[in-house]
Amino acid sequence: MRGRILFVAGAAAGYVLGARAGRRRYDQIKAAADRVWNDRTVQKTVNDAVGTVQDFVKDKAPEVQEAVVGQAKKVVSKVKKSDDGDTTPSPSI
Repeated sequence: MRGRILFVAGAAAGYVLGARAGRRRYDQIKAAADRVWNDRTVQKTVNDAVGTVQDFVKDKAPEVQEAVVGQAKKVVSKVKKSDDGDTTPSPSI
C-alpha cells in the first residue's frame, strides 16, 4: 500500500512540475537526452551490453530448452496417468 501511495505522489508531482515547465522545457530536456543517447561512448556501451546479452542467451538456450522439454514430458505423463482409468475429476487451476 505504501508503494502505491509513493507512486501516485511521485506521478502527481511529476505531472505538476512538468505542466509548469511547459513545452519549451520539455523540448530542452528531450534534446539533451537525445544528445546523450546518440553519444558514441553511450552507443558503444549499449552495443557491448547487447552483445553480452546475446552471447549469454546463445549459451543458455540449450539448457532452457532441455528444462522446458523435461517439464512438458512430466505434465504429459501426469495427464496420461490421470486419463488411464482414474474417474475422479482433476482439480482445475
